[in-house]
Amino acid sequence: MNKLAKNLRQAILDSGLKDGMTVSFHHHLRNGDYVLNMVMDEIAALGIKDLTVNASSLFDTHRPLIEHIKNGVVTTILTDYMSAGLGSFISAGGMKNPVQFRTHGGRPADIENGRTPIDVAFIAAPACDPMGNLKGSEGRSACGSLGYAIPDAKNARFVVAITDELRPYPLTGWSIPETDVDEVVVVDSIGNPAGIVSGTTKITRDPVGLSMAQTAVDVIKASGLLKEGFSFQTGAGGASLAAAKYLKDVMLKEEIKGSFGLGGITGYMVDMLREGCFESLMDVQCFDLKAVESIRSDPRHREISATHYASPGAKSAVVDSLDVVILGATEIDTDFNINVHTDSDGRIMGGSGGHSDTAAGAKLAMIIAPLSRARLPIVTDRVTCISTPGSTIDVLVTQKGVAVNPKDRELKLRLKDAGVKVMDIHELKELAEKTSGVPMKPAIGERIVADVIYRDGTVIDHIREVRA
Repeated sequence: MNKLAKNLRQAILDSGLKDGMTVSFHHHLRNGDYVLNMVMDEIAALGIKDLTVNASSLFDTHRPLIEHIKNGVVTTILTDYMSAGLGSFISAGGMKNPVQFRTHGGRPADIENGRTPIDVAFIAAPACDPMGNLKGSEGRSACGSLGYAIPDAKNARFVVAITDELRPYPLTGWSIPETDVDEVVVVDSIGNPAGIVSGTTKITRDPVGLSMAQTAVDVIKASGLLKEGFSFQTGAGGASLAAAKYLKDVMLKEEIKGSFGLGGITGYMVDMLREGCFESLMDVQCFDLKAVESIRSDPRHREISATHYASPGAKSAVVDSLDVVILGATEIDTDFNINVHTDSDGRIMGGSGGHSDTAAGAKLAMIIAPLSRARLPIVTDRVTCISTPGSTIDVLVTQKGVAVNPKDRELKLRLKDAGVKVMDIHELKELAEKTSGVPMKPAIGERIVADVIYRDGTVIDHIREVRA
């Protein structure tokens, strides 16, 4: 007995997929993913139309979705992140129904509470046995944690595991068990390893980025949070990685033992675990090969689901216990609202991901950003799109100074006492405009092309069509 389908077409037919239903995908294979395009091409060949695609994130490799949108196969997209390849098409009004952007925590919450039910989930499985036990840490397409796929597998009406490495039963150490999987499909390849994870994620060598990283660590030290049991999350950007390295040096020098590192995990966070800075890593997504190897071999490096990571619908989530998170921004306004969905022209090129979730949960939510990017000021009167509300942001770190949200009076005093250069955010805005000039407002129309849904389910902003 096994659950092996003859091929992908057979699995789709067995799932009962019909016009108007919802299919889901996860993004751990990122820009190396073959599964979404493979599945949607087969669905289109079967003549099925009017589908909702619920994908935890969408990358440039998923641009073939544009043809499926034009042909009526896909009429609605739900996602947490969308890169510019598909985002530019959406921003130009290419889709009839607005895209629904959620957060990495809001997505599993709405799947589980029934707001966004899934008919058929397609799970890219780097290793899988014939009964559907599957994992992400092994196989030639290994990507590490499968945290974003776990809510889909648990809640979809029908679950198809798609693998390019079939292992004998039972595959142990699974990410998703056979109890959640209906059928298994074996294909030649589920992804391109070069696009799945990078061999290394690199610290910036830019003096501006290094300066901001050092200031970020100074802010963390002055906050009073850097002590025994400290918990931390940072991204994979160059300045964020530099901050992680500088933070590691401080923790080792002062013999501070943290409790956990969180999030999308990089090799630098693995180094912090191995050198004794943290007791454990809580991993919803691996960003590089070192992280994949670590989650495969080190029991202190734990895979967690997106629900466990950040869902506001869970009884508790790890973000609720987070001390410090370092985040990025494409824009920040004088009320500390953050935009990570669009560029300065209003075109979609990102999404909240876990940005809003970690900002809401962490005791200290810090933005690292240069005063200007591509000759445009980063600080503005009003961001083009609110991705994360300013009420959840504490500090902006730039190369010229640090702005503290007025709600954080004690933090501002702590930073000043520690010798950190604290400036009013309006001063930083004026300084940026003196250097880069006052930018023109983007040519944005009235038609809504996307809704930005906050982690609690409320729509906090709309993204409107960009005029050609």
